Amino acid sequence: MIDLAADLELIRQAAIDAGALALAEREAGLKIEAKPGGSPVTSGDLKVDALLRERLLGARPDYGWLSEETADSPDRMSRRRIFVVDPIDGTVAYMKRTPWWCVPIAVVEDGAVVAAVIHAPEVGETYAATRGGGAARNGRPIAASDVDALEDASFLGDARLIEGPHWAEPWPSVRFEKRNALAYRMALVAAGAFDAAIALTPKWDWDVAAGSLIAEEAGAVVSDHHGRPWRFNRPDPRQASLVCAAPALHPQIVRRCRVVPMGG
Repeated sequence: MIDLAADLELIRQAAIDAGALALAEREAGLKIEAKPGGSPVTSGDLKVDALLRERLLGARPDYGWLSEETADSPDRMSRRRIFVVDPIDGTVAYMKRTPWWCVPIAVVEDGAVVAAVIHAPEVGETYAATRGGGAARNGRPIAASDVDALEDASFLGDARLIEGPHWAEPWPSVRFEKRNALAYRMALVAAGAFDAAIALTPKWDWDVAAGSLIAEEAGAVVSDHHGRPWRFNRPDPRQASLVCAAPALHPQIVRRCRVVPMGG
């Protein structure tokens, strides 16, 4: 029997320590390289990855590992439980000293997230959840918004998503804002600070696994844009797309988005 409380405390403290290491590394001066495809990776990302791998697998050697900054291995497929980690989600924000980056860590058991933490050091916020145990920010319970109309709802994402003539059902006027880290966007929906976060392109598990549990435990609904639930620790560690929304808005968003084929 997995001890969710023990796993949550393990990943919570690891995320906090990882955030402190990331800040210290940036103050010392980052080394920045480009990954294949052009996205940046910093010495902070790599040092945080090493810290988390050593800390988490040292405490749970029978768990598997999936991280943005570690080469993937099929070994994780044979493990009942794995850690899913993005050492720094929102690397560009981290580099530019914009506060909207975070350290998301999830424990996945049999394809479902059972414990999750998102730590955002520069805004002083730590989100946490266990399956069936509710969600909290800095130890206090959080809940998704009760907004039930799309008109004037607050979305996180790219406003261009809902522009254009291809929508069978037109969108009402909604307010869009941007935050760099996908995990942090989902945490903000979980806390009711925004009503929805949407993205119609595939998203890596390490960006969204922790946020999915925190959002769901706060009462939000998470799926792809056709309304299908997610599963984790599959051979291709990506979800088709993201709709994370207040419960009354989720079906209204999915109803409009179903006209968009999978894969964008």
